[in-house]
Amino acid sequence: MGIRAIVVDTAGTTTDLSFIKETLFPYSAKALPDFLKENEHNVLVENCICDVRDIALEPEASLDRVIEILQQWVAEDRKSTPLKTLQGLIWKQGYAKGEFTGHIFPDFIEAIEGIKQQNMRLYSFSSGSAEAQKLLFSHSDAGDLTPHFDGHFDTRTGNKLFKQAYCNIINTISLAPKQVLFISDVIEELKAAEEAGMRTMQMVRTSGQRTGTYKQIGSFTELTF
Repeated sequence: MGIRAIVVDTAGTTTDLSFIKETLFPYSAKALPDFLKENEHNVLVENCICDVRDIALEPEASLDRVIEILQQWVAEDRKSTPLKTLQGLIWKQGYAKGEFTGHIFPDFIEAIEGIKQQNMRLYSFSSGSAEAQKLLFSHSDAGDLTPHFDGHFDTRTGNKLFKQAYCNIINTISLAPKQVLFISDVIEELKAAEEAGMRTMQMVRTSGQRTGTYKQIGSFTELTF
């Protein structure tokens, strides 16, 4: 049974983790207070603020306290849906103002054409929101890459470390598990995808990286079908 779809992880696989940690995260933390104060009555932002109060078990938290909680979560790299949604909205502003472009590894940009020529579907799966992924790929160093993608999955699909998330992806894209190849740099994610029946491949970009018994590539140019 041949591969019909490829699901790629983002941080460490298609984009450099340092771009997320050194550019995107600090930008969102710095912009957060003003952004929330200016947009607290926007429905989506309002919902996120309510969710933060619920998750933090502080129903009476003031806006300043909510900001404090969110900045703590940014520092901890907490995979919380309201935080990820707000970060996505803030990054949208930053991309639109041209404050930065989305860093994508050149080998991935180069490989996209080949993947699509093979008539394969391409999806991304990240703990960053689907909106944030679309922003990253649409404002990339190489321009808009989103037309090459068939969809983007995030934590609403499930936790990346658990088998269920990958079962949900398989169900959503309506393919047999063995027709789907998942590429990530993180062993625990590969293990969960494998448990769901997907084929897996580990992206190993740095020499000190933890590796498992998975088939490895050091760049998307090594991908052959």
